[in-house]
Parts: sequence; structure tokens; C-alpha cells
Amino acid sequence: MINWFLVIFVVILSKMKNFSIIISLLLGLNIVNAQQSQKPSSLTEDIQLNDNLQNFSLRDSLFSEIGGKSSKLIKNPNAKIQDYLVISRQYDTIVMDTSLTIEKYHKINFLRKDDFELIPFSNTGVAYNTLSFSAIKSIKPKMGASNKYISYDSADEVVYYDLPTPFTELMYRSVFEQGQLLDAVYSVNTSRQFNFSISRKGLRSLGNYQNFLSSTSNFSFTTNYLSKNRKLKIRTHYSNQKLFSEQNGGLSDLDISNFENGNSQYLDRGVFDPNFENAHNEFLGKRFYSDQTYILKEKDSLNSRSLELFNSVYFEDKKYKFQQKSSDEFFGDSFASEEINDKLFLNSFNLQTGIVFQSDQFGKFNLGILYTADRYSLENYQIDEFVENNQIINLKTTYLSGSYSKQFSNIELKLNTENFIFGNNKSNSFSSIVKFNLKNDNNLILKYNFYSVAPNYNTLLHRSNYENYNWDNDFDNSVTNSISLNLVLSNLIDLDVDLISVKKHIQFEKLIDDNSTAINNYSILPIQYLDNLEILKIKLARKIKFGKFSIDSKLLLQKPISKNIINLPVIVSRNTFYYSTNMFKKALYLQTGFGVKYFSKFYMNGYDPLLSELYSQNEKEIGEFPIIDFFINAKIQQTRLYFKFEHFNSSFTGYNYYSAPNYPYRDFSFRFGLVWNFFT
Repeated sequence: MINWFLVIFVVILSKMKNFSIIISLLLGLNIVNAQQSQKPSSLTEDIQLNDNLQNFSLRDSLFSEIGGKSSKLIKNPNAKIQDYLVISRQYDTIVMDTSLTIEKYHKINFLRKDDFELIPFSNTGVAYNTLSFSAIKSIKPKMGASNKYISYDSADEVVYYDLPTPFTELMYRSVFEQGQLLDAVYSVNTSRQFNFSISRKGLRSLGNYQNFLSSTSNFSFTTNYLSKNRKLKIRTHYSNQKLFSEQNGGLSDLDISNFENGNSQYLDRGVFDPNFENAHNEFLGKRFYSDQTYILKEKDSLNSRSLELFNSVYFEDKKYKFQQKSSDEFFGDSFASEEINDKLFLNSFNLQTGIVFQSDQFGKFNLGILYTADRYSLENYQIDEFVENNQIINLKTTYLSGSYSKQFSNIELKLNTENFIFGNNKSNSFSSIVKFNLKNDNNLILKYNFYSVAPNYNTLLHRSNYENYNWDNDFDNSVTNSISLNLVLSNLIDLDVDLISVKKHIQFEKLIDDNSTAINNYSILPIQYLDNLEILKIKLARKIKFGKFSIDSKLLLQKPISKNIINLPVIVSRNTFYYSTNMFKKALYLQTGFGVKYFSKFYMNGYDPLLSELYSQNEKEIGEFPIIDFFINAKIQQTRLYFKFEHFNSSFTGYNYYSAPNYPYRDFSFRFGLVWNFFT
């Protein structure tokens, strides 16, 4: 069996265009092996640490003391993986994870997340369609261009580090045609008190279809400081993101038949003539964030209470652009035939300050004031003389924020609220979590969420050179109530049940206009429903092992109780069948098997490239096509290799696969991925 796997590896590499690059990477594994004596021991799972890790510090054993002061950082052969900490914005702390699991395999993609409820477009980083509905979890409305937000890293997704030695992670993923995806992180503690990290994610992928290139640049810099007396904590980060993608409007209706019939002349997807080839959209964001915590009174052996002051502030500028060299009848009539240059801007400022009181007897109380200021504006070079120049929305709002948490024996309680005090944005939120810790690591979690949120800015106001894309709406807040139950039974099942209710739901819809001159004869407009939207979701996850064979299954059942508002597939499933074993005297850990993703047929959302939004449509049903992948994953020390034959069934199960109407899903392709960790 070993020889056969080696043969497969050699054949794969011999067929790759970047053979020399891959060989160089594999040869570099010798460096990893040479550093074995300096590597921290690996864990198989993330370890969730308790709340007292909020006052984190490096182990004294990692440093020498000279005259009572810390020496410079030295190599530490005794460091363990448990000492490498990753800290979220909410101070949830986990240990660095270098394991090879099937969960990690599902996250080797552009998002670095499990995309079970998403389906990507044919090219990496262009767009995603959704296979489910998610409840709102923020009181802040978004600018718009919602599809770009899927790939945009928010302040909550930035992590901070506390490390005994310098740490580096490299992630490489092959793309479609010319280009690559590379995600790199470097972090180091320069002293016992201070850590900084630099990360850079870059993507360039030409794609298989004309004018469908994607290019992404994401740079971030973080700092994490803890004073010597452990009373002052300061964290900052700077983020600069650019999400660029060419747009072609998908295949024309005339070419759809050539695609679905599997015409041999069109198997080279570059032969297709898309609806247009002269446009692109772009999303840019810059953000500076800082939070500070100062302990006024610290808990100790003689005192069971603590008192802290906290403060956070961030500035964020976002810009969305749709540019086209000349107008195209695909979008209907335009005010001018020259270059289309539509721009949206959102400038945000957030300031939160407050106090935290914690007691062993009464629990943890957080009370603060949150101030937000948003300025949404539009810019258009040709439209002002045709449309009323009302192109700015200013919202300044003050909220009362609060939270409470308490451990009662085997029960954990968490409450959180943000309530409008005064200003322009009358949003409110309340959430509660009750966790029952059962025996043998089993648990039951009950959640309730309430959000009253203002509409996204582009649904209220939009200006474009295209006549169909101009509106000025006065929508009410959308009010979301959700109740969820999560039951985790070890080695048996993971069950999620969600009931979501939305009053005055807002979405983009495709409206047929018989008088339109557009090729596709439609307009995309935001619509607010007065009827309630109600959705029931049941998600089941189960992992079964038979010796070295495993089955990892996930099933989503969902049903909109309210009809004629939102379209969803009734079934979304993913089943992964794989074999795991240690080889070469445990020098290599191997996983290989098949993955099958399937969703039932439904009126899948369409994609509008001008708005970068999904819209509801009731003309074309999509689904009931299996996506079957064959994969080989391997781990050598702290290096993980991923070989994937993606959608290899595409040629014999029928060319009926789409990511959205007129946008075909990916054909068969071979993909290679690498995650390489260095602990110096």
C-alpha cells in the first residue's frame, strides 16, 4: 500500500505545471525534520483555556533573569505547544493547533473557514452563493456589497498571540490557471510583555472563463502588551484589505445549452463569450483598532472581587467600486455611454468605554457606553445632472452596553445587551446563552437572540449611471428573533435546532420588466416585506470510526415557514469517507478518501456584479448535482500537505452544475495545498 501511495504522489507532481516549486517545498521538509529536537509537542485538538487566561503571561521558565530584568528572547528547547496561545478579540484563548484533522481539511480554502453552507463560484475569491439563512448578529448596518463581506476580515476575526518563541505559518493553495493563494503569519514576543505579528494574504487567480480574474491583498499588523505588574493590557491592530475581481455577467443564455450539452468544442471554458468583458468590482478597507484594560482592584487569595476599566476605539474606512469601460445594455439604459464609475463609501468610528466588576459570589458584570458614527456617501461622475443630489447618510448614535456571566455548578449563564439611548440609529440587541455541562463532556446549550437593526446603507440609497440602479428608500428596522438548541453527545451526535423569525425582512429581488431594453429584461431592487419571515433549521453532525476508517457526516434540513419570501434548499449534506494511518514509523500521518456534497434543487439566488449582491429569483432551479472529491492529506512534523481531485465526477454526472444562474460551478481540477508551521 505504501508503494502505491508513493506512485500516486509522483504522478501528481509530474503533471503539475509548478512541479519545481512543489519539489522545493517538499525538499524543505528536511528542515522541519532537522529541527525535531526544538519542536513543541503537538496536540490533536484545540484546548479551550479558562477565563483566568485573560491575564496571560509567558512562563518564567522561558526566560533568564539578570538583575531583576528580562533578558532578550532566547531559543527555548523546552517550549511546549501548550505555551503557544492565540487570543481572540473577546479574550477567548486557544492553544496553537498543528494537528491534521478532517476539520482542518474542510478549512483549506480562500476563507480559511468551513464553507459547508456556501458554494463558491468557478474562480477562487470572486463570489460565493449561500445555501442557508443566517440570523443577524450585529446592531451595526453594513455598507452593502454583501458578497464582498464574506471574504472581508472584520475586527472580531483578528487574533493576537502570546508565544514562548517566534512562530511562522505559511499556507499555500493552488488556484485556477495562472496564480496562487498564499497566507503567511509571523509573530514573536520581543519580551515577556510585548508581542507583535505581521500577516499577509495574497491571491491572484486567472480563472477558466474570460474576464473572471480575482486578486486579493490582505495585510494586518497586531500588537499585544501586558505590563509588568499585569494590570494594564493594550492590544492594537491595523488592517488593509483589497478585494478585486473582474466581472463578466456569466454565460449568455445562448451559451448555456453549449455548456449543459457538454459540447466538446466548449470544454475549454475560455472559448465561451460571456455577457460582457469590460467590468470589475473592488472592495477596499482600512482599519485601526485598539483596546485597553486596566485592573483597579485585583482578585487574590484575600480578595474575591476585581474591578477593571476598559476602553476600545477603532476607525474604519471602506470603499466599494464598480467600473466599466463603457455602458452595456446588460444592465439596461444608462445616463451616459462613457465609462461607468460607481462608488460607495463608508467611514466608521466606534468608541466604547466602561467598567467590569467580577465576584466569585455574584459573577461578572460589564457596563459601558458605546458611541458609533457612520458616514455613508456616494460618488458618481455623470449622474448628478440627472438625479437629485441626495447622496449622504450620517448616523451618530449612543448605546448603553452591558453583559453578565456566571458559573452555577454545572450551568453557565451569559447575557449581553446593547440598547439605544439617543441618536439616529435606533438599533437594539439582546442575547442570552445557557450552557448545561453534562457528564462525559456532553453539553446542552440554549440561545436566544434579539436584534433590531437598520437596513444596509445600499438598500436605502444607491446611485448609478444605470437608470435601474437608482433608489432612495425609507425602510424600517429589520427585527430578528432566534431561538436555538445545541446538543453535543460525545461520540454520538452534534445537533443544532434553530427557529428564526424576521419582521420586515429586506432583500434584493429580480423584477421582470417587459419594457426594459436590457438583454436579460430585469431590474434588481431592494424590497422590504411586511409579512414575517420564519425559518426552521436542523443541523446534524456525526463522526463514526471503524478502526482506521471514518465517516464524517453533516446534514442540514431547513424549511421556510413563510412562503414566497426566501428560497432555500430543503437538504444540504456533506459526507466524507476516509482512511487514516501512520506510516514510515509514524514519521508520516496519512488521510485519504472521498468527499460528497449535495443540495436539493431550489430557486438559487442570482448574482448581480454591479452591486456585488445576491438577489432572489424564481425562474431557474439549481441543485441535485453531487460534488465528489478525492483527497490525500499528509502530515510530516508540523507540515500538512493537501492533494485534492476536486469535482472529478463533473464529466460523467452531467453538466448541470451552477454556483448561480448563468454562472457554472467548477469543473474537475487538481488542487494542492500546504500548511507549514515553524517554531524557532
